[in-house]
Amino acid sequence: MNRPDRTPLSRDRIIDAAIELADEHGPSALTMRRLGQLLDVEAMSLYHHVNGREDLLEGMVARLVESVRVPSHEELGPTDGWQAFLQHVAHEIRQLATDHPNLFPLVATRPPAAPWLRPPLRSLRVVDAFLCGLVARGLSGEQAVGVYKVFTGFLLGHLLLQVAEEGASTAPPQEPLDEGDASVPNRDQQLSLDDYPTLCKLADGLRTHDPDGEFESALESLLDRLDGELSQ
Repeated sequence: MNRPDRTPLSRDRIIDAAIELADEHGPSALTMRRLGQLLDVEAMSLYHHVNGREDLLEGMVARLVESVRVPSHEELGPTDGWQAFLQHVAHEIRQLATDHPNLFPLVATRPPAAPWLRPPLRSLRVVDAFLCGLVARGLSGEQAVGVYKVFTGFLLGHLLLQVAEEGASTAPPQEPLDEGDASVPNRDQQLSLDDYPTLCKLADGLRTHDPDGEFESALESLLDRLDGELSQ
């Protein structure tokens, strides 16, 4: 791992270095002291920009999730329906897991920006763009919410299994980051829905949670698909 240049310390630079370190050695290897050594600064200097362990992990997850591109209606073209749209998003998320297998479990398990959002599509921007994309392709708001719930469940199950098979730990980091006396507030959870009109409109449906019903519905769909394949 190469030592970075002597550019000024910043939150973005700290998060980038933390992702680099965790990509190579896993989240359990991430301590403020080790991160300071990588950046060639004293560990306490980091606390001018990040508010301890939780804020750093939130920043890392947010950086990864914000890299996900949800295609606009114009990008895929007017003839491409919701199936092509879902395929594109699924491959975007899978690429994230493939590029960062050690960090994908954090993306999958860290609390999202709002309790009714579901990892790995977990940021307000990404979920709003996802729901907008489905509605623009002919789905009702209720249908779009249902697809979001089923789709995220599929992604989590498949991709967590994939990264675990590649050696990533799906347990929380065992070695906690030292906290220090940080004065920087954690702003990641202070989010408003005002800039996301589709989320505002569909928030009630997103908040509705029926784990038993959703499990049975997903299981029935799987059985129907297997029945079709095995009967050929």
